[in-house]
Amino acid sequence: MVTPAALLALFSFCISTAFGETTVKLDYGTFIGVDNTTTKVTSFKGVRYAQPPTGELRWKAPVLVDSSLNLGVVHATSFGNSCIPVPQATVQKGISEDCLFANIYVPLGTKSGSELPVMVWIHGGGFQTGNGQSNPVPLMQHAPSPGMILVTLEYRLGQFGYLAGPDFEGSYNAGMLDQRTGLRWIQKYISEFGGDPKKVTIWGESAGAGATQFHLIADDGDENGLFRAAMGDSASLSYMPDCTSEYLKDVFDLFAGFAGCSEACDDVMECLLEKNASTIASAGTQVVDNRTSTLFVFAPCIDGTFLATPPVEAFASGKFAKVPVLFGSNTDEGANWSADLPNPAANTSEPNADATTIFNFLAGQWATLSQESFEKALDLYADFNQSISLQGQQMYGEARYICTGLMISAAAKREGLKSFQYHYDNPDQGSTHGADLTGLFDPVSEFKGDDAALFVAMQQFWTSFVTDGHPTAENTSTWTPVTDTKSGSPRILLHPGAVAMEDVTGALAERCAFWHSISSEIST
Repeated sequence: MVTPAALLALFSFCISTAFGETTVKLDYGTFIGVDNTTTKVTSFKGVRYAQPPTGELRWKAPVLVDSSLNLGVVHATSFGNSCIPVPQATVQKGISEDCLFANIYVPLGTKSGSELPVMVWIHGGGFQTGNGQSNPVPLMQHAPSPGMILVTLEYRLGQFGYLAGPDFEGSYNAGMLDQRTGLRWIQKYISEFGGDPKKVTIWGESAGAGATQFHLIADDGDENGLFRAAMGDSASLSYMPDCTSEYLKDVFDLFAGFAGCSEACDDVMECLLEKNASTIASAGTQVVDNRTSTLFVFAPCIDGTFLATPPVEAFASGKFAKVPVLFGSNTDEGANWSADLPNPAANTSEPNADATTIFNFLAGQWATLSQESFEKALDLYADFNQSISLQGQQMYGEARYICTGLMISAAAKREGLKSFQYHYDNPDQGSTHGADLTGLFDPVSEFKGDDAALFVAMQQFWTSFVTDGHPTAENTSTWTPVTDTKSGSPRILLHPGAVAMEDVTGALAERCAFWHSISSEIST
């Protein structure tokens, strides 16, 4: 057992291992992690990386921890609070406004100064839900020797992280700034856990992949030395109006009203700051319930500084971080989304759904999509018109996810960067949005045959890109980089028993070019 006296005797910023525990001493606290001799992973859970964003810091930019915060000895054995999701009517145990924590996983026996590469996982959930409590073991066990460190971050969600509008007095895109601060924490402290701050790769799925996309274009493409590569599974092309737009003013006013701080109040922001977290949670939930045709009401917006240029324009103009990238998507990205909408007029699964239903569904996600552009899309997707549901699914899946990854890959290639693209297609386990995560976070032992072989390869591909800059895997096809600067082709097909390179079809490339040509309607 490590005694307090022994801890005090340690030099600042040092690491030691004893009796199944690993101790890391930082300038604001001493963290005791858990050594798992079965998985060969040491975990440090619930490590605070920023001051609690509560009280006067609600809706403000996060404040990085430093030596002024004295946490003493922290037994980092359990997760910290998750950030409050939407919908969430009340604040429950395990979730809180005070949620800016990181989880750090290192190979057993890693010492300070080991200089291992670092993978940073940013969870998905539409910027409204999710947490960073994923299982790190399968990826870490398949990383090339001598291994890597995996860090997961919590960040503010929904109305706590992405409130905006001309009357909003706070920091726009606070949830994104949380992530950026987490990356700064890694630069400052990860070497004490055995990581190399110069070898950081950011990675996410869905909104998390959208976030990696935004980190690439943030600060006009200046990564500020925070990462050397970026990965994204199903990166989302979110609707990103200006933070002071009428669209977001309407959302803010609706939220303030539900929180009991309508325009009748002398100071709406002062009123909102006085409300407890449960009231804020409930108000955000009521906003989402009110927008019956929209999947994700709260999301990043164009703030003019941190996020100054919409993604399509940023990647087209070269305003993005010049680092290697690995992005991709799944075959059935657009499936099932509209079926979750309570508005039958926007639900393409309804028996009487027609083209107008598809338009309502898409316009619920991109509020400025024009009828004229939609009519052009109908012509491009005529091959799918045997089913209204399938046609809407294909439009949404490609416009939001599939074409986004191809856009990023092609842009990186134009800049002479290493660029890799994938296409996940698994009829055994499903190929809907998020299905690829099964092959990355679930233990391979739970699967058999071609699925097991595919998942081993995927875990090796992803981790080798982090450690070596090129995705490689044993006993499978070679993943070759993108060569086409327009379509993002070729890409690797991740299919059970049939892993191979494939070209992006001309038809898909044409449809993606169309969506990006109307980026002023679906991106801003």
